[in-house]
Amino acid sequence: MSEFITIGEPLVTFASKDADISLADAINFHKIMGGAELNVAIGVSRLGHSSEYISQVGADPFGQFVKKTILSHNVGTTYISEDADHFTGHQLKQLVTHGDPATFNYRRDSAACHLTEEVIDQVDLSDVKIAHMSGIFPAISDIAENTFRKLFSRLIDNNILTTFDPNLRPTLWSSKEKMISTINELAGMADIVLPGMEEGKILMGSDDPEKIADFYLKGERTKTVIVKIGPAGAYVKTQDGESYTVNGFKVEKVVDTVGAGDGFALGVITALMEGKSLKAAVLRGNAVGALQVQTLGDNDGYPTPVELKEFYIKEGVSEE
Repeated sequence: MSEFITIGEPLVTFASKDADISLADAINFHKIMGGAELNVAIGVSRLGHSSEYISQVGADPFGQFVKKTILSHNVGTTYISEDADHFTGHQLKQLVTHGDPATFNYRRDSAACHLTEEVIDQVDLSDVKIAHMSGIFPAISDIAENTFRKLFSRLIDNNILTTFDPNLRPTLWSSKEKMISTINELAGMADIVLPGMEEGKILMGSDDPEKIADFYLKGERTKTVIVKIGPAGAYVKTQDGESYTVNGFKVEKVVDTVGAGDGFALGVITALMEGKSLKAAVLRGNAVGALQVQTLGDNDGYPTPVELKEFYIKEGVSEE
């Protein structure tokens, strides 16, 4: 079994090749693989760790593409099932020269929405060191939420370290109130919570990093909160009262912000799996995030161990 596991919906993404043109008017697209949790799994694998991904795709060409692409990134597909009655989720993504690109999803009633909790009983957790949970998968359907909770419960029962990224997708939830209550409840089940400042403002009413951290440290199991504060880096606070900021890296040109938050998560996760300190883990999260925003794809900027080392040398820093 793998060192790392996550659950999510893979999205076949048609990315526009027409810069700063609306999705309605864009003509030229190329097909790539997307999905926040999958981005993390790919990045974990690229940094030399075994990685497994739980999901469900349709019995269609998109589903075949998903499985082939995931395997090409050395991510395990043992727990990717196939649903002949529902389609594989997909999306359109705008190309922009600055700011965040517009996206449009085709995922309502997709195959992943029908992934039942029975599959979780089959998952081998014996070698898993860290599991990453995200607020996206429980948003796509009631069935998915139940499956997500079943996995979370099994992880807790097996004393496996869990990280949780709110990853807010308001359009996927039935209401804002449901999103806020569910995300905050699920966050309390995780050992490490990874919110952003804007997410904090929506979920608990403040974009102050310390207030956000204090709010999530009230969670039943939460021991550490790492608040992403954009280019400035990340603010860390632990259950024992320790707090500090780990500075971010200066990026001359931001090409695309998609995948930066997932890059931050995988940086933290892989460093912790390697026995690095929490501060070193957050530093790596900042580094991977900085590398990712300089590329167009959702995960093209995620480094190999050699590339990460070269980045640290260039920036004049070192991991503890």
